[in-house]
Amino acid sequence: MSSQAPVKPVSAEQVNEKDGLIHGVSAAELQSLCTTSLEARGKAYCPYSLFRVGASLLLHTPDASGQTTITGANVENASYPVGTCAERVAMGTAIHQGHKLGSFKAIGVVTDMDDYCSPCGMCRQFLREFLALETPIFMFNKGGKFIVRTMGELLPLSFGPDVLPPKEALRKNLNEAELKGAGVQ
Repeated sequence: MSSQAPVKPVSAEQVNEKDGLIHGVSAAELQSLCTTSLEARGKAYCPYSLFRVGASLLLHTPDASGQTTITGANVENASYPVGTCAERVAMGTAIHQGHKLGSFKAIGVVTDMDDYCSPCGMCRQFLREFLALETPIFMFNKGGKFIVRTMGELLPLSFGPDVLPPKEALRKNLNEAELKGAGVQ
């Protein structure tokens, strides 16, 4: 942990505040999201791109250990496509710890840039599996300024588990030969 004063998150654009909350996130939660994202960025393994990314998931309620955030950092590999983004590392950790859809209040993402970096397309689809469309994603720059968008704004017309018909309905639409051809028993 750094001995420097904590970076204070400041909005880079007009945000709708209601009762002192931004998308339901309090100032203290926003500070935690910013701080833990910055700390996670410091743990990035990026010897090839040198592009550090940290992500933090804010939980609706503390987990059994009292944790309110789960973090991740990007992890690269000499074979570039095999690397994993910070957002997927954080979410994979959260799912492995037993968190599910509905557990997450917000996500924070930070890089070393002066500008704001949103989750990549693959991460957006991955996050969509576990985040409600109204979940805010705070994108911090290296100085703590942020912009915020909801999951639905970052991935409009998205495809998630809530739009899939039940397996029984899918089976009804296929005949037995098609099921066998698809490898379904």
